[in-house]
Amino acid sequence: MPVPHPTAPVGLLRPVRREVQASGGTTAYWEYGPVDAEHTLVAVHGFRGEHHGLEPVVAMLPEVRVISPDLPGFGETAPLPGRTHDLAAYAEWLSDFVAAVAPGAVILGHSFGSIVSAAAVAQGLATPRLILVNPIGAPALQGPRGVMTRLAIFYYWAGARLPERVGTAVLRNALVVRVMSITMAKTSDRQLRRFIHDQHDTYFARFADRDVLRDAFVTSVSHDITEYAADIAVPTLLIAAVRDDITPIEAERHLVTLFTDAELVEIPDVGHLIHYETPAPAAEAIRRFLGPSARDTR
Repeated sequence: MPVPHPTAPVGLLRPVRREVQASGGTTAYWEYGPVDAEHTLVAVHGFRGEHHGLEPVVAMLPEVRVISPDLPGFGETAPLPGRTHDLAAYAEWLSDFVAAVAPGAVILGHSFGSIVSAAAVAQGLATPRLILVNPIGAPALQGPRGVMTRLAIFYYWAGARLPERVGTAVLRNALVVRVMSITMAKTSDRQLRRFIHDQHDTYFARFADRDVLRDAFVTSVSHDITEYAADIAVPTLLIAAVRDDITPIEAERHLVTLFTDAELVEIPDVGHLIHYETPAPAAEAIRRFLGPSARDTR
């Protein structure tokens, strides 16, 4: 039985599962909220995650129509046929997906999804507003846990080089997933930590194969949003964590200055798991950003 979130009413969500063709493959996605909502938001999850990860934030925005796909190669979405899963492929896929399902929607990306979203918008994906949660605002190797990043690079390299059965087992190893979960969680709330670990235990091994996982990881550590910020003209909201181990808050404060029109909301006492640990402040920042001043948001 799933561990309930202590504050977000995730258990009350009743999303509708759908599928659509995008970039030559079939994308599974889930639709939350009222069909006739004033705002539609396409939510792009992070590395090794899937649509479930963003549900605590979605649950705090019941008035918003949220469309949440599983990235190609993760969850219930198969890999893109005949493609290397690099940033170009993911950005193209997102543009195709939005055009097919919700043209003109606001785009939200979390972590790795923030890179994909920023790249797609910079390259022409039409959206009235962009929201980046735990944005990757600096090269991963320069973050406060650069040593851990190097260990992760070796881990994914080894998983790809070992015999397939052994390599896949290493990449799905429950102990490794738990260590990662413990490292990222900052909360001292025991129930919330149980929820976080249950989420990672349940969903972090749901990748299609080790080739997709390797491609996505290489992409996640080879790019950051500073590459695309200057080419993004739409109003942008950055929701950053003061204790983020992936991108230090000082880098996020610099990142916001690179956009034409952006604001930064800092959430204290949380790290790279804003979507799990502090969904209410994140949702409130999103709600304000989508407020009466937001125009032409479907």
